[in-house]
Amino acid sequence: MRTMGGLQARLFDVTLIVTGAIVASRIRFDDVSQRGFYLAFVAFAAALSLAIFPALGVYESWRGRSKRVLTGQVALGWLTVQACAMALMFSLQRIDFVSRPWFAYWTAISGSGLIVSRLVMHNLLGRMRNAGLDLQPVAIAACGDHCNEIIHRMNRAPASGFRPRVIYNLRPGSKTTSRVPEFADHKGFADYVREQNIGEVWLALPLTEERTILKLVDEFRNDLINIRFMPDVHTLALFEGSVTSLLDLPTINLAASPLPPDAMLQKELFDRFFALCALLAISPILLMCAIAVKLSSPGPVFFRQRRKGADGRVFMIYKFRTMRLHKQKAGVLEQAKRNDPRITRVGGFLRRTSLDELPQFFNVLCGDMSVVGPRPHALEHDDLYQDVVAGYIHRYRVKPGITGWAQVNGFRGETDRLEKMEGRVEHDLYYLRNWSFGLDLRIILATIFKGLIHHNAY
Repeated sequence: MRTMGGLQARLFDVTLIVTGAIVASRIRFDDVSQRGFYLAFVAFAAALSLAIFPALGVYESWRGRSKRVLTGQVALGWLTVQACAMALMFSLQRIDFVSRPWFAYWTAISGSGLIVSRLVMHNLLGRMRNAGLDLQPVAIAACGDHCNEIIHRMNRAPASGFRPRVIYNLRPGSKTTSRVPEFADHKGFADYVREQNIGEVWLALPLTEERTILKLVDEFRNDLINIRFMPDVHTLALFEGSVTSLLDLPTINLAASPLPPDAMLQKELFDRFFALCALLAISPILLMCAIAVKLSSPGPVFFRQRRKGADGRVFMIYKFRTMRLHKQKAGVLEQAKRNDPRITRVGGFLRRTSLDELPQFFNVLCGDMSVVGPRPHALEHDDLYQDVVAGYIHRYRVKPGITGWAQVNGFRGETDRLEKMEGRVEHDLYYLRNWSFGLDLRIILATIFKGLIHHNAY
C-alpha cells in the first residue's frame, strides 16, 4: 500500500506550496506588486515538486518507516525544490526581483505544512494499526535467533502494521517466540500463504540456504506477493550488516565502517568545533603544564609517538612529557607501571589528572583524532594484539579518540593482562555498533565529571 502516494497526495502538496506562498505574501506585503511574476515563480516550484518529490521517495509507502526518515525526505525534497527555483531565477537574471523575506517565509510555512501534515497522518495510521486496522500479515521463512529477532522488531513497532501470520521454520528443533502456525515443510507453508491470502513473504535465511531461497522465490514467482530477502549475516558481519549501493548494486556491508558518511561528517564538524573551543578555554592550563614539564627535568615539553589513525593511517600523537629521558630498546615498548621510577613528580600529577592528554586537542584540530573514539595504542601493541584479540584492528575503522566508551567504563591505563585488552576492545566495538551523537555527549560528560582522575592512571 502506498500511503498518500497517488494523485490526491500530489494535489495536496501543491495546495500546501501555493497556500504557503499566499500566506507569506500577506505577511510580507501590504499590496503585492508584480503579482504575475510571483505567481509564475510559485507555479514553477509547485511543478518542480511533482518531479523531485517522487524521485526522492517522498510518495513511497510509509509502512515501517520512522518519522525521522520521513521528515528528512520531505525536508530534503522541499529544500531541493527551492534551491532549483532560486537557481532558475539567478540564471534568468531575475534574482533581484525576489523578496528575500518573502522567500524565507514561504519556504518555512510550506515546508512546515508538508512535514506536519505527514507526521499527523503518520500518527493517525499508527493508531489505526494499533487498533487492528490496516494490518499487513507477513509469512516468515527463517531459522534460529534471526527469526525471533524479526518477530521482536515487529512487536516493538506495532504502528508499522506488520504482523507475523505464519512461520516456515527450517530448524524445527529451535523454538520461536510467536504463537502463530508453524510449518516445517515447504508445501504446507506455501499452501497456507495462498489460502490466507498473505501478501508479504520475508526470507530471513542465512546465505547457506541458497537452495531454499531459490525454491521459495520460484514457488511464489507467479503470485502477486511481495517477496523480501532479509539475510542472516550475523555470523559473518562484524557490525550490523547495513545495506548500501555500489555501482547501482545493493551491497551488504560485512566488515566496513559502521558509521554512515553523514554521521562521519557530523562527527567531524563537531570534533573541530569542540577542539577549537577547548583549546581556547584551556590555553592557560596548557601554558602552566608546559612550564611545569620544562622545569621538572631536562628534555622536550611534548612526548611524540607514532600511532594508527582511521583506516590504519599513521600519525604523530602529542602528549605532555611525563617521564625522564631514557633509552628504550628497539621494537620493545615498556608501559608505565605503578611507582614507575621513570615518571617525574610533575608527570605523575599530569597522568593522574589526565592533563597530559590535553595536547591531543591539536591532533583533533588537525583531523588525526576525534574527541570520542577508541584510544590509539602504540604500534608495537597493535602488532601484538591484532592477532590474539578478536576484532582488535577494527577499532581503527574510525578516528581514535581522546576519550572513549572503554575509558569511562574503567578500561584505561596499563594492559598487563590479555583480559584487560579484551575488555577494552569489547567496549570499543560496542561503541562502534551503537554510535550516536548522544552517546558521544554522554561519554564527554562522563569523562569531565568522573573520568579525568582514575585509579588506573599512573
